[in-house]
Amino acid sequence: MAVQGSAAHHSTPVALTDRERTLCHGINPWLAPLAMLLTQDVALSGFFFGGVRVLGAEHLPRRGPVLLAPTHRSRWDALMLPRAAGRRVTGRDCRFMVTLDEMIGLQGWFLQRLGCFPVNPRRPTAASLRLAVQLLEDGQQLVVFPEGRIMQDDGPLRLMQGLARLTALAEGQGVTVPVVPVGIGYSHGRPRLGDRAALCFGAPLRLEGTEREHVAQLNAQLMQGLAAAERAARAAVGRPLQRL
Repeated sequence: MAVQGSAAHHSTPVALTDRERTLCHGINPWLAPLAMLLTQDVALSGFFFGGVRVLGAEHLPRRGPVLLAPTHRSRWDALMLPRAAGRRVTGRDCRFMVTLDEMIGLQGWFLQRLGCFPVNPRRPTAASLRLAVQLLEDGQQLVVFPEGRIMQDDGPLRLMQGLARLTALAEGQGVTVPVVPVGIGYSHGRPRLGDRAALCFGAPLRLEGTEREHVAQLNAQLMQGLAAAERAARAAVGRPLQRL
């Protein structure tokens, strides 16, 4: 799930094919500021949470392409990313890869106009991958949830291969892409009114080559980075991670 809360800022427009234009309508210049006001100022700061902390901000690249790889524990995660890395912080957007079932109906209409685009995590289309690579070529920051869906228990991390393969695809096109693990934590497994929330950026990772073993190595490093970042976020909200 992704609800964008910041407006676009990048150096040059991305050249899209007709097929890719059906995936994403870009950032609507009037809808995005309204979404930012409602999500960041009202929902996150003024209404639902009792406090939001951002840890490890020094690890977040402020320019150039970046893949943000967050844990996925709640629908609130998609609001936390723009708050910690969106326009008010970096001067640019969080562009979200969103699962197909989130991009239908009225919700899908809004998400398409807030910089999100759909992907089938198990069988991504060429158009979705090409759009993702083009956004990275354009120096933007792309958010991909490597678990593929919300996981609310503290069981072992299970990452899909898509993010590492996307990184390899971009690197194969000559785009150097740092991958930043992001841990998100809440006071309760299902966030409640008045809960504390925290987000922790881990140190950026780099793919060392485009061979299969390099992709597997990046995925393993990402798993370690996510575990460490999530532990830090959970400690910050007073709910230590119990994962074995």
